[in-house]
Amino acid sequence: MVRGEDLKTIQEHRRPGNTSTAETAIDRYVTVLRRLVDDLDRAAILEVVDVLRAARAHGRTVYIAGNGGSAAIATHFVNDLGKATRVAGGFRAMCLSDNVSWLTALANDEGFERVFTGQLENFASPGDVLIVISASGNSPNILEAVEFARNQGMLSVGLVGFDGGRLKDLVDRPVWVETESGAYGVVETMHALVCDLITTCLAEE
Repeated sequence: MVRGEDLKTIQEHRRPGNTSTAETAIDRYVTVLRRLVDDLDRAAILEVVDVLRAARAHGRTVYIAGNGGSAAIATHFVNDLGKATRVAGGFRAMCLSDNVSWLTALANDEGFERVFTGQLENFASPGDVLIVISASGNSPNILEAVEFARNQGMLSVGLVGFDGGRLKDLVDRPVWVETESGAYGVVETMHALVCDLITTCLAEE
């Protein structure tokens, strides 16, 4: 409960000309986000929709991977592909960031750069799709997984930020959210939006 004197302090703090640090941060974030939405590469997103539409039609499996916040986006995306698109025909989709026991065993025994590739070695087939999510585009485990996918005859999609990193030119279908280096928040927000847009397109067919 906000006491009377606390409310008065809040109101004083919010008077015109007395913008708080938090308000400034919100304004800056929203301004950047609005620009990124306006600049979104719709053609690149539609190419990914086509890739996934073909994968669904041919019964291919879609693998999705990311680290940190990108791992959370990968989990969400797999959920949406598996359930939200079922009205139009669901996907065989798997998040490579979700099996904690296997992921940590691979990291401990073979090195963290192997946590995704080690799983793909058991499952991946030519024609499958690997979607990787990385703000920097330079995560070693992501890059190794894409190299493996290429050698297996898989098709790769990359959601990247910053300057695109090495990943932007390594994947078959990049979706690049161009920002200054280190802008993780807005990049991850945009990547989540891209995943929702792809899901929406596939669910409404």
